[in-house]
Amino acid sequence: MAREFEVTWEGELPASPQEVWEAFTKHTRGWLWEIAYEPRVGGAERGLTGGGGKVTVWDPYRRFVTRAEAGTDFNQLDYSLEPSSQGTHLRFAHRGMMAGDYDLELDACRRHTAFYYHSLGEYLRHFSGRDAVYLSVDAPAESRHGGFARVREALGAGKPAVGDTVRWEPAGLPPIEGVVDYATDTFLGVRGADTLYRFYGRDRWEWPVGVALHVFEGDADATAWSGWLNEIFPSEVEA
Repeated sequence: MAREFEVTWEGELPASPQEVWEAFTKHTRGWLWEIAYEPRVGGAERGLTGGGGKVTVWDPYRRFVTRAEAGTDFNQLDYSLEPSSQGTHLRFAHRGMMAGDYDLELDACRRHTAFYYHSLGEYLRHFSGRDAVYLSVDAPAESRHGGFARVREALGAGKPAVGDTVRWEPAGLPPIEGVVDYATDTFLGVRGADTLYRFYGRDRWEWPVGVALHVFEGDADATAWSGWLNEIFPSEVEA
C-alpha cells in the first residue's frame, strides 16, 4: 500500500535569489538532470516525472511549485526563496507517495536530496548561469552488491576526504582532476575545472551503482563511461 512521504532540505546558497531561481528552472543539467518547465502557472513540466507534471506556483525569485498526479499518486516539489546575508535561504520540500519498501525508499530519497542540493551549491558557487552537458550511466546489475567499493577501487580513489586535491586515472577515460567536494559511504563528488563528477553508491539499496557528469566545457563520452563500468562489472556469460 502506498504511503505519503515528505523530504525537506533547508540551507544557505551562495547566490542571489534570481541565480538560484534560474538554476532550478533553466539550468538543471548543471547540477541535477535535464528538466524543462513552461514559465507560468499551469505550465508543463517535462523530465522530472515519467508522465510529466504542471507548475502550480510561479512567483519568480520567491516561490516555485510543480506537481504531477496519477490517480491517487502525486509528486510535488516546493521551493521557497528568501534573500539572506549569504545569498539566498532556500526551503525545499518534496512530497509524494511511495508504494515499495517505504523505509528503504525514504532513506534513499533523503540521502539523494542532500547530495543533489549540495551539488546545487557547488554549481552556484563555481558555475552559476552556465549550461552543461549532462551524462548519466548506470553500472550493470552485478553492481547492486558491493559495487560502490569496486568503483572507488577502479578510480584509485582510496578514502578521500572533502577538500582533498585528487588526480585519478580510470582505465580508458581521461584523468579526473579536481577537489573532492562530497564524500560519504554512499556518494562521492569531485569538482573539476570544467566538470562536476558524481558517483552514486546505490548498492546501499541494492540498486545499480551510477555515475553522472555535469560538463561545462566540451562533451561527455557515454560509450567510454559505459565501457569502463562494464569492465568493472562484466556480465556473467552462460556456458
